[in-house]
Amino acid sequence: MKKVITYGTYDLLHYGHTRLLERAKALGDYLIVGVTSDDFDKSRGKINVQQSLNERVAAVKATGIPDEVIIEEYEGQKIDDIIKYGVDIFTVGSDWVGYFDYLKEYCDVVYLDRTQGISSTQLRGEKRSLSLGMVGGSPIMTKLANECSFVNGVNITALCTDEVDKVPGNLHLELVTSDYDVLLDHVDAVYVHSEPKLHYEQVKKALEKGKHVLCETPIALVADQVDELFELARENGVVLMEALKTAYSLAYQRLLVLIKSGRIGQIVSVDATCTSLRDIEGDESTRFAPKWNSICTWGPTALLPVFQFLGTDYQEKHIVSRMADDREDYDLFTKIDFIYDKAVASIKVGKGVKSEGELIISGTKGYLYVPAPWWKTDYYETRFENPANNKRYFYQLDGEGIRYEVVAFVRAVENGEALSNIQPHITKAIAGVMEDFYNGKDKKTIG
Repeated sequence: MKKVITYGTYDLLHYGHTRLLERAKALGDYLIVGVTSDDFDKSRGKINVQQSLNERVAAVKATGIPDEVIIEEYEGQKIDDIIKYGVDIFTVGSDWVGYFDYLKEYCDVVYLDRTQGISSTQLRGEKRSLSLGMVGGSPIMTKLANECSFVNGVNITALCTDEVDKVPGNLHLELVTSDYDVLLDHVDAVYVHSEPKLHYEQVKKALEKGKHVLCETPIALVADQVDELFELARENGVVLMEALKTAYSLAYQRLLVLIKSGRIGQIVSVDATCTSLRDIEGDESTRFAPKWNSICTWGPTALLPVFQFLGTDYQEKHIVSRMADDREDYDLFTKIDFIYDKAVASIKVGKGVKSEGELIISGTKGYLYVPAPWWKTDYYETRFENPANNKRYFYQLDGEGIRYEVVAFVRAVENGEALSNIQPHITKAIAGVMEDFYNGKDKKTIG
């Protein structure tokens, strides 16, 4: 019996997939189809897969063509599968010609011409065509546009900024304006990354006009305003999501599951540090303009693991800030300590002070360590009293993670409901800390 094996994602299964499977089956007597797992797809940069692994496997089986369906989960598995199943022929589409020639050492390799005129990428693009407008200053325009280019069906068409003369010409936008109302009339959704003090009013106006909103964290600087905005989004049937890219990285999501599984025991302490000296030195290529202080630039990121691992019901907090000499609203450095019933937490954020940007989560069985810069999570370790039990975890992070939050945003728009990795009560708690910072509650200043 001649065995044939092939692999694919099979997202939004279409005629081209079916035809390729039929031709693969015709090469032998027994066809094995490997469907790539979600994690493996992400590690290869395929972040736009619309269907879950179970849905894709079910669709492949429903064709009635494969004799066996397996899951592809790691790099190098093809060789293992060829040996394990005694495969005679490996086959794949002709767009991979030459790429899998290394498998000829183990079996015959056949490249099949693909059906012309249809692809999953095309179908995803046709299904999703979201016109997105950017709102705010110029430093991250090009970066955002580049990240969105990896997301099918998202078109950045417009920009609202007071710095029209600084807009890069290579963005090729349909509209550049300083009039926010004009922008809102031109797009389906907005990405707000203006000054934090402007977020609430800009988000509110967009929601009132029925536009979906992805807003750079913090969404608001007052806790009650967060409730108001989410309620307004529900009333108008649109999506409001907080743009905090760390929450959407695969490594951070896996880290969250690992912690909540009890692997390191009961959490007793969370320590998160985020600093960046270059922002205050006026480097316009950085993430935010100088108008962003330390607490707004880094506070939400550092607060994310604290509130996700320990909750938002803390008993006390203490804020200590070193303010800039010439700006009373600009903190060069802020440290916040939280006291919970059975745990403590501490965050350090700074744009005028440099420190090791690591995340340490301490538990009753061991601790989890994420090295700097932890907010670009792609690697972490669990460490225990017995070093033999230590384990390292590695994940792929393409770009800086912005594309992953954009994918989540677009999916939420498609599904008609928020699918954010940040729950509204956490968004509200972050805004509450911002509110207390500006009101001086639980706060002391030094220097």
